[in-house]
Amino acid sequence: MSQIRKPLTVRPKLEAKVPETAMVMAAGKGTRMRPLTATRPKPLIEVAGSTLLDHVLDHLRTAGVRRVVVNVHYFADSLEAHLKSRARDLDVVISDEREELLETGGGLIKAKPLLRDDPFLCINTDNIWLDGPVDGIRLLASHWDDVRMDALMLLVPLARAHNHSGRGDFQMDPWGRLSRRRPGRMAPYVWTGIQMLSQRLLFDPPAKVFSTNVFWDRAIAAGRCYGVVHQGLWFDVGTPPAIAKTEAMIADG
Repeated sequence: MSQIRKPLTVRPKLEAKVPETAMVMAAGKGTRMRPLTATRPKPLIEVAGSTLLDHVLDHLRTAGVRRVVVNVHYFADSLEAHLKSRARDLDVVISDEREELLETGGGLIKAKPLLRDDPFLCINTDNIWLDGPVDGIRLLASHWDDVRMDALMLLVPLARAHNHSGRGDFQMDPWGRLSRRRPGRMAPYVWTGIQMLSQRLLFDPPAKVFSTNVFWDRAIAAGRCYGVVHQGLWFDVGTPPAIAKTEAMIADG
C-alpha cells in the first residue's frame, strides 16, 4: 500500500533527489534526560553503542546528505568538538545559539541563511530509527511535491511508536494531508522528529523564541502539511529509562 494515499494519477518519485542540506536540532537542554544531561548535551548520550547525534549523521550519510547545519547552545563546545572529530567527511556548519536558546522555530529562523536547499531536511536528535525496506529519508524525498507541500513529516503508527506515551499527534486524510489530534481523542500517527520543510514557511516569526508548531499550523491551515509512514522501527529516546528499552529491542532484532 502506498504510504501517502494519493489519486491514482500521482506517483511517488522513487528516484527523487534527496536534499543536500539537513538541519540537525541539537541545542536543547535535554531536561527530560536528567541526570544524564548534567554533564553532557543530550545528542552526545550513547544508545546502542553510538551517540544520538551519530545515529542521525549515519542516516544522513547513507541517504547522500553532505551539508549538515547543527544548532548548538547547551554544552556547545562539546558538540562542536565531537563534530570536528566524528564528522570530518561532512560539510558541518554551526548555527550558534550560545547567547540564547531559541527553541525549534527560532532556531530555524536563525539558521535560515545557512540552509542552501529548498526544501531541506530537519531532524531532531532524541529519536532512533531503523530503516525497513525503504530508507526513511529517501522515502520522504520520493513523496515531496513542491506544488502541493510546504511540510512533509515522517510518521509512525501510534501502535509502533516505541517508548512513546502520548495519544498520537496527527490525523491523515486519504491524500496524505495532516491535521492535529482533536482534544480528548487519540490520533493514529506520531511524528518521528524527521521532516522536510520548504523555506516558504520560514517567514514572519511571531517572536525571537518560538516553536516550529507555528510553521506547522500555517501549513496545516493552508492544506500544505503532509505525512508519509515510516516502514521500519522507531524509538522515542527522550528519557533515561527509554535507553535500556531501546537497546533491548534493537538487540532482539
